[in-house]
Amino acid sequence: MVRPLHRLLHIATNAFALWVVLGTAWAWFFPGHFAWFVSPDSKLFGVKLIHLGLGLIMFGMGITLTFDDFKAVLKVPGSVAAGVAAQFAIMPLLGFGLAAAFALPPGLAVGLVLVSCCPGGTASNVVTYLARANLPLSVLMTLCSTLGAVALTPLLTGWLGGKYVDIDRWNLFLNMIAVVLVPVLAGLFLNRLLPGAVRHVTPWSPLLSVLIIVLIVGGIIGAAKEKIVEHAGTLLVAVLLLHAGGFALGYAVAKLLRFPPDFRRTLSIEVGMQNSGLGSSLAKTDPFKAQFADAAQAALAPVPSAISALYHCVLGSFLAAYWRRRPAAPPPAEK
Repeated sequence: MVRPLHRLLHIATNAFALWVVLGTAWAWFFPGHFAWFVSPDSKLFGVKLIHLGLGLIMFGMGITLTFDDFKAVLKVPGSVAAGVAAQFAIMPLLGFGLAAAFALPPGLAVGLVLVSCCPGGTASNVVTYLARANLPLSVLMTLCSTLGAVALTPLLTGWLGGKYVDIDRWNLFLNMIAVVLVPVLAGLFLNRLLPGAVRHVTPWSPLLSVLIIVLIVGGIIGAAKEKIVEHAGTLLVAVLLLHAGGFALGYAVAKLLRFPPDFRRTLSIEVGMQNSGLGSSLAKTDPFKAQFADAAQAALAPVPSAISALYHCVLGSFLAAYWRRRPAAPPPAEK
């Protein structure tokens, strides 16, 4: 019974793009069914549900990792470093450039810059697996970009988003520690201390992460439906170009560095897929919203993250389906 159950969980998790699309459609026609999840009044133990949800996703990532994974980074330092560098160079500059090119209003511009400065998302690991790319490398890149984002996301958002509003980097830094670093380390240590118990939880963790992502995306879309309709034209195109550019440039960088085909696919996916849930969570914090002189602009900031989550899941799934039918060639033999 265990193996069939695990297989069902695996199939359900791999269909994450379908769940995101269905959840988005549901939230669009019935906003109230999802908007409660991101409401400031929805709390558990005094913590907002959206923050708890994101913390659970990060915790789920943590319990799948071991300290040996950190040692493995040393075996492929060039590829991991290239992936993380591309993540925090390509996407933030693309986000900033597109916000300026489309003359987005301050709220949407800051929201686009914020999500472009976030680390790679956990969904990238699923897409990497489906694309027959290098899954261990994907996990390491996601881990390193997530840990690096604790400092880099506040710094880059403050630098690039400062054109539109005075970004409180310290507040972003504290939120990154609370929402990202602490849950990941908690999961890591739990895996170290109670590996037997963790083995029973691990098969459910990816699917739980997918469900939480659907709740976050659906909640933001449901709560901001009118604002999305109002700014749909330019915003949809800008976010589409952000992720399409990330996938293409990530692959180009890996090819330029002469990485093997499976590494190229992995780098493309890691650069093109952002942790949109983190972006929306940060944009909805009270201190972040307080930075805007106009409350209406503050309400726009989480919207690009919601569109981003939908786009990168769908684009990533199509890319994975294309690559899955074309197995990556083995790296050339050394002479």
